[in-house]
Amino acid sequence: MLKFETVAVVVRDEKKATKFWKDKVGFRVVTSWPHWVTVGPPGANVHLHLCPDSRPEKGNTGYLFATKDAKREEARLRSKGVKITKPTKKEEWGTIFWFADPDGNEFQVVEF
Repeated sequence: MLKFETVAVVVRDEKKATKFWKDKVGFRVVTSWPHWVTVGPPGANVHLHLCPDSRPEKGNTGYLFATKDAKREEARLRSKGVKITKPTKKEEWGTIFWFADPDGNEFQVVEF
């Protein structure tokens, strides 16, 4: 089953945005890698992905779901008639696939 993981927010400066969310709003930094900083309130299951000065790729909604088994989840969605736009692929940082809704909006699913 899918669960929400992150929602993308476009920012001009990743470091300034991180400082704002941490120091002003009181969020904690969940991950901090180059081009992948996430923040969220303590105890939250969904985090903000601070995307520096860029727009999501065409069709990409910026929503990221998580699952424990990407291949199984992809197969489940396919069996329901969901369009898989990028099949499950193992990257150096993890495993991911993409699917689209009927309007062409794309969503990412990462395996955790």
